[in-house]
Amino acid sequence: MTTLLSSQALQLETTQGVLFQDLNFTLQVGQRIGLIGHNGSGKSTLLSLLAGQRSANSGSIQMARLCRLQYVEQHLPPALHALSLYNAMLDAIDDMPELHWRVDSLLHELGIDAATAEVPVQSLSGGQHTRLLLGRALLRDPNLLLLDEPSNHLDLPSLLWLEEFLLNWKGAFVLVSHDQRLLNRVTRQSWILRDRQITCFDQPCSEALKSLALADEAAQARRAAEQSEIDRVTASSKRLAIWGSVYDNEKLARKAKTMQKRADRLKEEQTTVTEGQPWTLQLHGKASAANHLLQLENLTVRAMPDLAGLFMLELFSIRPGDKIALLGANGTGKSSLLRQCWQAILAGEISSQIRWHAAAQIGYYDQSLQQLNSDASLPEALYPFVASSEAARTELARKQALISAGFPYHRHQQKVASLSGGERARLLFLALSMASYHLLFLDEPTNHLDMQGKQELTAALAGFAGAFLLVSHDRDLIEQSCQEFWVVQDGHLERWLDAESAYQCLRNKPSPGSELQGHVAGTVKVAEPVINDTELALQRLCELEELLQADLARKPRHQKVQQQVLWREEMSGLNSLLGLD
Repeated sequence: MTTLLSSQALQLETTQGVLFQDLNFTLQVGQRIGLIGHNGSGKSTLLSLLAGQRSANSGSIQMARLCRLQYVEQHLPPALHALSLYNAMLDAIDDMPELHWRVDSLLHELGIDAATAEVPVQSLSGGQHTRLLLGRALLRDPNLLLLDEPSNHLDLPSLLWLEEFLLNWKGAFVLVSHDQRLLNRVTRQSWILRDRQITCFDQPCSEALKSLALADEAAQARRAAEQSEIDRVTASSKRLAIWGSVYDNEKLARKAKTMQKRADRLKEEQTTVTEGQPWTLQLHGKASAANHLLQLENLTVRAMPDLAGLFMLELFSIRPGDKIALLGANGTGKSSLLRQCWQAILAGEISSQIRWHAAAQIGYYDQSLQQLNSDASLPEALYPFVASSEAARTELARKQALISAGFPYHRHQQKVASLSGGERARLLFLALSMASYHLLFLDEPTNHLDMQGKQELTAALAGFAGAFLLVSHDRDLIEQSCQEFWVVQDGHLERWLDAESAYQCLRNKPSPGSELQGHVAGTVKVAEPVINDTELALQRLCELEELLQADLARKPRHQKVQQQVLWREEMSGLNSLLGLD
């Protein structure tokens, strides 16, 4: 198989120490690789090295002459923000005017209509940003794509579109993602970046992680056996040394030294085991005695003050302890609602449309992570969040919190701007946790979290003492941490009390008033599936299989047995419809 690029003994040192050491790998034509690793392990940095955007301290990267590489980064360059989407596409081939004709056809392939193409880039949703970045890369006709977390800001329809695109892509790609379902669907090989090394598996994500876990168990067992032998030899050496001294026996003393040298050699050759996850995510809040924390009435939600309304809220409120998921397609205004409320709170502008309790302490997790001052050191970045807390605002308290969150002392003077996306996300979670709010607005909080981080966030939100309004497309997070579901659709907000009904609302618009009846009565009527063609039936069947498998993988006491029965009944009906019985 033809090689596109390879690396030999690649090493990169940062101010925080060695990030990579002796990385060796080969990427060949047609390979579909998932790059996996903990936040801060260097996945994005490795892509930037392969793309030639930065240089390693030692080692080399060789690129074949036939390799046409394009790097699809996480964020749009600031220079594009003022441009329309169409002009931002043209900008990618500004030096190749003979290819300008391709923009129109590619926009159609990306599912971007003419009206959206004229919208300023800064007003687009995260999912539209992803399509724009991908489109800019495709205009250069690459045969190798480096994709840095392209699924971060995608809603379910856009995620399915990305899956189909990658499945049909004829070239090679390296995909950085923490979405295990996506990786399992579209990749065939996995590179796991861990402990400054890279391990390559000829397997998709889940199988590779299982293989790695088995290798870790074997390594732990070998190390334990080796340590037992080291302890035995060391004890024998000490005992012989004592005897040699007591009995003035030179032969015993020499044998003791020989055994100690053997113990030292065994230590040097001892099996290496993983350092593991460098930190854990926690999120603390506090309850409030107020009847309502936030009330929204006759509020028109807009992406920007001078733009048309996206949807209308008639009368909605958030009470202490409410755990609400805000669902809907990208571009419908979910993030705009959170941002509009937060801007009113920052400005102290209580109005008839947005009202909040005077004693309520409210925090905001913005998906762009701009809540943190990029030019500040890590302790300085925490200060604005804890300034009102006498105990937490001291420099000692902030440094201790950073160390407990996995930021060692030698990194504390590092600037926030130099952190990876995942590290910056965890720093913001630490700041919000130290502040301990009554109400949190959470805008796509899983975007930069690794797989373990998502599990930790799910557990943290499930046990959160305060209230929160969550915008997310992560179904596991939504289902396991939320108790109420607000769906934005057709310019209105509808309230549901279970996730399945909310999903069904997004797929097929329910009968008028059904969601309000369910809310008032305390029960929710599950919408019947409306399947119009084979493609929709297959899509729904795949979704149900994933839901069932995910639930069966949980511990028995956490499984939704009644929901499993409903899922199986619907799957049976779909199998009959598709002739798969």
